[in-house]
Amino acid sequence: MARAAWFFPVPAETALPERLQSLFAKARERIGFVPNVFRCYSYRPERFSAWFGHYQQLHEPTENLSVADREMIAVVVSSYNRCTYCIVSHGHALRVALDDQVTADYIVANWRHANLDERRYAICAFAEKLTARPNEMTEADLEQLASLGLSKDEVWDVIEVAAMYNFTNRMALATGQLPNEEYHHLDRPSG
Repeated sequence: MARAAWFFPVPAETALPERLQSLFAKARERIGFVPNVFRCYSYRPERFSAWFGHYQQLHEPTENLSVADREMIAVVVSSYNRCTYCIVSHGHALRVALDDQVTADYIVANWRHANLDERRYAICAFAEKLTARPNEMTEADLEQLASLGLSKDEVWDVIEVAAMYNFTNRMALATGQLPNEEYHHLDRPSG
């Protein structure tokens, strides 16, 4: 098992609040293991609970912003930031959400080569700009997303998902989180 993080001790699962023990059990049931991000963030259980609640809200699909779109944003931001943990874990989630391993892998490597439609291309460009040059954001950037069918709430969600992953990437990078090895084998053909 890959270490969860540098420096910060990982509490024993039995020492965690019951709601987090339940979350760990659900993860084991659903994907077969407890993600290292859960193990690392359990160092501060109350903050982990708040972060996870926010994460769940941000991944709720809407009419014009699917789970795949939200995972795509996570991957674009994480790839730009070179966050190994999030590239691997959300690369897996994107493969599942898109049900298209090739497109998902292109998005991970370089979204510009993924043959995306105009809406998804614009979402990726927006997420990357917000990550790389947040001081250059303009109202025109928001209007472009709206012109492609996103509601004001969905434009807000694009911003918030990108911001969340910039935060999460920095936490993962600063604490030395590595992805669970199991992620590399999920939803990939064997042989």
